[in-house]
Amino acid sequence: MDLKSFFKENPKAALAFSGGVDSAYLLYAALSCGADVKAYYVKAAFQPQFELDDAVRLAEELHADMRIIPVDVLSCDDVRKNPSNRCYYCKQQIFSAILKAAEEDGYTLILDGTNASDDADDRPGMRALKEMEVKSPLRICGLTKAEIRRLSKEAGLFTWDKPAYACLATRIPTGEEITLEKLQATEKAEEFMMSLGFKDFRVRQENGKAKIQVKEEQLPLILKEREKVLKELKQYYAAVTLDLEVR
Repeated sequence: MDLKSFFKENPKAALAFSGGVDSAYLLYAALSCGADVKAYYVKAAFQPQFELDDAVRLAEELHADMRIIPVDVLSCDDVRKNPSNRCYYCKQQIFSAILKAAEEDGYTLILDGTNASDDADDRPGMRALKEMEVKSPLRICGLTKAEIRRLSKEAGLFTWDKPAYACLATRIPTGEEITLEKLQATEKAEEFMMSLGFKDFRVRQENGKAKIQVKEEQLPLILKEREKVLKELKQYYAAVTLDLEVR
């Protein structure tokens, strides 16, 4: 099956829209196929501001209908306590909110951007989506991440080379309570790193300390900008370290 066939069979749907590579291309493809698709962006503490900015920008460029839904993910004890299956409870909250909003707008089918490269079978978050009967057209149609980037570039989508970005909660070790303060520190630290030119990196937190992970090719840059990074990040962390087991 290809996306044209999928949307012929499913001409009306709500899309869980993150502003990332996959959901961006899926939104473009759905509209190109003439489907009645509305994008739903969940604004939560786990998502940095730039993700919302990118989602709004793309929706405007595609003239897509988009709705922003605020969700307090930290109000859920099973999310805040950060167990190994935290993603399961988080996805439950997020997609329950999307489902409710979509039903209000007249949509019953929910789509997400999981692709054929995603190892979906053993991930807690994917289990939640399966239970809620969320469909993943990119995965169903066998589209890999590389193919989606290529097609996005051909379509002129600015998201085509956007680095993969896991939510802010992934920077906090499993079992350590997630707080708004920790999430905000991560967002500010990573926003600063991006302003220096870093791409596809992480600022993880361990016992109140920052552990920076960068690609091997960006090690010279981290050494060049060492003083700036230390000065900025030590506002939020007790110490700043560099992980030499590069990403």
